[in-house]
Amino acid sequence: MELYQLDFEPVGRRGQCPADQSLLEAARQLGVDLVSLCGGKGTCGCCKVQILTGCVSEPTPSEREALSSQELGDGYRLSCQTYALGDCKLRVPPESLTAPQRTQVEGLEVTARPEPSVCTYQVQLPPPSLSDLQADAERLLEALEQQHRVDCRTIDIEVLRNLSPKLRTWNWKVQASVRDEEVVALAPWSSRHLGLAVDLGTTKIAGYLLDLSSGRTLAVQGIINPQIAYGEDVIARIARTRDAPAEAARLQELAVEALNQLAVDLCAEIGAKPEEIVEAVVVGNTAMHHLFLRFPVEQLALSPYVPAVKEALDVKARDVGLGIAPGAYVHLLPNIAGFVGADHVAVLLATEAWQAEGVLLAMDIGTNTEVCLVSDGEMISVSCASGPAFEGAHIKHGMRAASGAIEHLRLVDDRVEYQTIGGAPPVGLCGSGILDAMAQLYLAGVLDRTGRMGNHPRVRVQEGEREFILVSEEERDGRPAITITQHDVRELQLAKGAVRTGIRVLLETKGHSEEDIEQVIIAGAFGTYIDVASAVTIGMLPPLPLDRFRQVGNAAGMGAKLALISRSKRVEAQAIARRVGYIELATAPRFAQIFAQAMYIGS
Repeated sequence: MELYQLDFEPVGRRGQCPADQSLLEAARQLGVDLVSLCGGKGTCGCCKVQILTGCVSEPTPSEREALSSQELGDGYRLSCQTYALGDCKLRVPPESLTAPQRTQVEGLEVTARPEPSVCTYQVQLPPPSLSDLQADAERLLEALEQQHRVDCRTIDIEVLRNLSPKLRTWNWKVQASVRDEEVVALAPWSSRHLGLAVDLGTTKIAGYLLDLSSGRTLAVQGIINPQIAYGEDVIARIARTRDAPAEAARLQELAVEALNQLAVDLCAEIGAKPEEIVEAVVVGNTAMHHLFLRFPVEQLALSPYVPAVKEALDVKARDVGLGIAPGAYVHLLPNIAGFVGADHVAVLLATEAWQAEGVLLAMDIGTNTEVCLVSDGEMISVSCASGPAFEGAHIKHGMRAASGAIEHLRLVDDRVEYQTIGGAPPVGLCGSGILDAMAQLYLAGVLDRTGRMGNHPRVRVQEGEREFILVSEEERDGRPAITITQHDVRELQLAKGAVRTGIRVLLETKGHSEEDIEQVIIAGAFGTYIDVASAVTIGMLPPLPLDRFRQVGNAAGMGAKLALISRSKRVEAQAIARRVGYIELATAPRFAQIFAQAMYIGS
């Protein structure tokens, strides 16, 4: 049997597969987990890939029905219906990947010329003698100037405390890390020059370990923010600090403990130690930023909702409890407003949305959704309290994106086809599955525009409330059925209504219609997983052609990485933050009317 070389991008999986194997089968063999609700029959249209190079079989009737002529012309095919006729390079769009695979996409390399704030120099010092009694600190500073022409004037106090024994242990050969004329770390020759970038999200924390010299990402890891035990959203956490001031310290400790463990785990992946991390960048929404720094947060929840500080900050890592290099700094990107923070600045930085011509929307969808409208060179933003429903909270059978969560589904006649994360038996619904369920019930007429659930063979009344059975007790071998209830629908209407309201308020403010939008950039963990078509169907996103939407994954994390490796990007981020205007959503002239309209499904 002839073998062909297949290269799946951007997940970076490649290998040889036999000619009689469909691209779907080949993808699975190589560890690329594609969505396929119909099991490879060519009817669901979920397993799309784009042929970049190479020859493949002719489109089947199923493909011609499922794909538009534009998509076919652009090289898109259904992987379950397509066979390679030679070596091929393929692009897998985000919506075709299951949740675990999309996490890999979020870790893609970002390109920028390495220009870190911390530079590392190898120096060899002459040892002291009875005829050379110069102090160790001055000896180091003089060697930096003589050997590297580095005008370094100070040494961090913690570095000084260990300077003398380290110089002697390392036989007067040291690697000095210098930041703005200050020595912030010492290490033996040939030690790594590492940096840590963190997206400190309300629900999730994403950490990236980078080589500062090359800008290359060495390790990536995501964890749940342990602060979630104190409230699922920032308002709940702010309330905890107001009612019990000691809780603010505990919330900060939880975040720092998580970041320290993240640093340990990331370093362990490459055989390094956290002490080799000589710089960190942290981004988050304004509340997470303030809680991390132990700034007061009460004013964020009180009109007019102003932050304690907006400008970018540099603080010693040890002052916030981070256990990295002794003199290392943490850089925090600037905030925009009380509920639009440094994470959104990072999104605009990474996607270069702020440079767009025409009309563009940049959205970071999550527990709190930030939306920025770029129009004629101007930028204006809003914050939408979309709540935790998209994360599975307040939904009867909702759950986070974990093994067994239904992540995609569709309704075919009276039958529900679904795919779970990891192919495990279904145990609940994660955010993308919840969105699909609402869209499918609306398209099938089970839900009307007001969100009222009507009659259907799979609709029943339990404890006085209507619910639609997605997976029955029989299908689960006697375990409770997985359903979506009337209450679940109302929770989703509030969440999707908040997002659409923010979009409409921005457009009205600048005198634009939804049809004027040329591109919608969707960032954030949840934004990465959703089926855009489902989001459009329920009216969460404007009814635009799907090719105008671009899902970019964790762009906030990407922006943090850029700021970590490039001083120029930090300057760029500060310029972005100063240019972005802000509207307090509830003060918009037609807020109540717009929100009421946005609550309708399909609007």
